[in-house]
Amino acid sequence: MNTKITNNEIHKLSSVPSGIAPAKQAWIPIKKNYSSINSAQPSVQVNWHMPLNWGFYYLCHVQNQIKNELHNIISGKSQVSFGTIIQTIACYLSIGSQASIEVKNSKQIKEEETKKLENFIVERDLCLNDIDFSQYISEGAEQRVYLKDSNHVIKLNDAIYYSSWRDYFHNLLLHNYFFPDTAYELVGFTKDNDTLYAVVNQPFVMITGPTDLTKVKEFLGSNGFVNIRNNDYFNADLGIILEDLHDENVLTQNEIFYFIDTVFYLTKEFWSEN
Repeated sequence: MNTKITNNEIHKLSSVPSGIAPAKQAWIPIKKNYSSINSAQPSVQVNWHMPLNWGFYYLCHVQNQIKNELHNIISGKSQVSFGTIIQTIACYLSIGSQASIEVKNSKQIKEEETKKLENFIVERDLCLNDIDFSQYISEGAEQRVYLKDSNHVIKLNDAIYYSSWRDYFHNLLLHNYFFPDTAYELVGFTKDNDTLYAVVNQPFVMITGPTDLTKVKEFLGSNGFVNIRNNDYFNADLGIILEDLHDENVLTQNEIFYFIDTVFYLTKEFWSEN
């Protein structure tokens, strides 16, 4: 996986042209059944014979609607799957941090956040000591994976790919919004060798076939995420980067894609006014 994207790279991405989001919440491709993402949501069909200006206005309106909804989710004003505790922690970490954030480097921010987060963990009794480490499955640079039962896995993540813990929690919220079929449930925290890990529960996906990354690219492109390099994508309308979508992080079950490990980054364009 690529290391954390730099601020210069994020700035350059603001000029990348976006794709098209043809459906409600941007995640139901028209006439393509590549994924069960947001399958509960009704598909919004676009008549491609409509006048171009009207069609462009409609698509921009959809993207702005999504962006506003994501702003509300991150701020805690709207709900998302398993979002309550994640939203609570993200908001808790933001208290008193905005004024000094620009004069501190990411290491300082992360260290201060970790201390603050550890206090919250103690106050809310979120420390876990009953993880069955004998059920180890695999690990990458950012997390370790353990089998919980036949339907779920437990993942330990130290937020190493993020400059702050808040960015990591925002990533969880975005994942749960876009990919509710594989939503993360934050169940607590644990420590190993003085490193703090968030512990999340996620549905287990049984692979039934290889993942066609060409179709993944087509699916994401039809929903506004343009491939910018390797397995990384960017949605200019939303101001969101989505990384690391290789065939071990996008699994195929019965010809349906399941996005299990996503890396979302919010750019300055995301926070700007529509």
